[in-house]
Amino acid sequence: MSSEETFPEVARGLIAGDFSRLERYFDPPPGGGRCRILEWYDAGLFAGEPAALNEAFTCACFNGKTKVAEYLLDHGVDAEAGNGTGVNAFHWAANRGQLDTVNMLIRRGANMESVNSYGGTVLGMAEWSAVHEPRDNHAAIIQALVDAGAKRATG
Repeated sequence: MSSEETFPEVARGLIAGDFSRLERYFDPPPGGGRCRILEWYDAGLFAGEPAALNEAFTCACFNGKTKVAEYLLDHGVDAEAGNGTGVNAFHWAANRGQLDTVNMLIRRGANMESVNSYGGTVLGMAEWSAVHEPRDNHAAIIQALVDAGAKRATG
């Protein structure tokens, strides 16, 4: 594992959508404690980096870091704001098979009908992903979205 990056390096990576590489910053350290992203948030480092903060939320959802995503929502991050990749947090959670995160976003009232840069809703993204990038939880995610009232695309 490479040495830890500085906050500015991680912020640039978040804005670039480098979510897989940055996953380790969303994990608590061995032995417990807060993950680096939340330490940096609490230290105020994201105050001057709103785009990076929004993408940190999306990165948390992409990687299934539900507790981090909830913390950021609780502290005012907009669930639809982190869409620099053309896909917001809810879409990425559905795409990546992050069932717990999807269920949390449903409970929190995140917009299931938001449209990504490909013209798809969260349900559309989940259905596309189940066919083209299948993961274990896609069927359960699709069912959860349908049960929560997500609409199927007609076009």
